[in-house]
Amino acid sequence: MALTKAQNEKFRAMLIERRNALISQAQRTLESDMVLSPDDRFDEVDQASSEYMQAFSFRLRGREKFLMEKIDLALRKIDQNTYGTCEECEEPISLKRLQARPETPLCIQCKEAQEKEEAVYAEE
Repeated sequence: MALTKAQNEKFRAMLIERRNALISQAQRTLESDMVLSPDDRFDEVDQASSEYMQAFSFRLRGREKFLMEKIDLALRKIDQNTYGTCEECEEPISLKRLQARPETPLCIQCKEAQEKEEAVYAEE
């Protein structure tokens, strides 16, 4: 079942809101977390702690970049009228799943199968 125009617009708004929140978080990180205090440069322990926090922030930003790419893809799918269709099985993604994770490209069954496959691969 294809989504209605109103549903697509609701999801577009949700995705844009999430994208804007990620951009705001990244901007805050650049403005505060990525700047070493002059005091930190003189104390090796404080400098190491600041550098660790910067590295941690960069890892978080990497995850957010991945999420941003998923959001952008979902927005393109809305424009192409393919939003809400699973990339694996091409069946409709449930409305409940889209409401929980509007950027998702997979239905719950395909996502669970993917996670099981990743778990088996990780064990090897």
